[in-house]
Amino acid sequence: MKQEPVMSPFSHIGIFTKPNDTRVDKTLHQLHEFLLQRGFQVFCDQNAGLILNMPAMAAEELARRIDLAIVVGGDGTLLSSGRLLAAHEVPIVGVNLGRLGFLVDVSPDEMATQLEHILRGEYKEETRFVLQAEASRDGEILGSGDALNDVVLHVRNEIRMIEFTTWVDGHFVNTQRADGMIIATPTGSTAYALSSGGPIMHPGLQAIALVPICPHTLSDRPLVINSQSVIEIQLCEQRDIPARLSFDGQNNIGLESGDRIRLHTRPEKVRLLHPQGYDYYHILRAKLHWGVQL
Repeated sequence: MKQEPVMSPFSHIGIFTKPNDTRVDKTLHQLHEFLLQRGFQVFCDQNAGLILNMPAMAAEELARRIDLAIVVGGDGTLLSSGRLLAAHEVPIVGVNLGRLGFLVDVSPDEMATQLEHILRGEYKEETRFVLQAEASRDGEILGSGDALNDVVLHVRNEIRMIEFTTWVDGHFVNTQRADGMIIATPTGSTAYALSSGGPIMHPGLQAIALVPICPHTLSDRPLVINSQSVIEIQLCEQRDIPARLSFDGQNNIGLESGDRIRLHTRPEKVRLLHPQGYDYYHILRAKLHWGVQL
């Protein structure tokens, strides 16, 4: 039965989901019916369109048409959607697949109740910044990409260290030998950077963590800098070991000795909408099992 239209700051809602995962089917169908009953115009990305058997849009066109995105999946699905939607400043709600996520925090079991409030404008909004990096060789651009979690410089194919020099805002920082470097946002501070000994940074901080991966010198420690800084890294020419630059674990760019990397934050932000009562520290305790007696 169709309900009365919801008085909402949103009207055109896009559904995004992960590909080739049947676990999302039930939640997607429930979400679609929920939105239609309340009079919203619903659009789908390619993956959601296949599951719901309805027309789908290319991601860029979809991002231009909607004023709210609902991402059904895990944190990885939201990272992918977030990189796309940041340029259009479309707010995002994340519905998880049954496990609490750092980014997708609406439970499928409570989806109807929590979305009811969010769609009425009752939510907590926060912004997360995005890193942008480009790699070059002899002045020619090799490629570029965006990352909501981290940009990672790492060895390619071999278990050997690379040597690289880092500058921040034109100031020499260090030349070091390591398995690589993680350049992490506060969003990504609980991902790869955390397992490499980096700090947990509150998502409200305007900061970037430079976290060396298995450095040869034990005094090479993680360094936290202002998010407005420009970071430059060059692979040292005297140590010719193939390396790779990755963006949120994807979109790899192959690197050689002498290649340079330049990183900075994008002006656009990812807008995340959380249910009222959202507590970042509760998520940390749950995900990292703080206080659990083993």
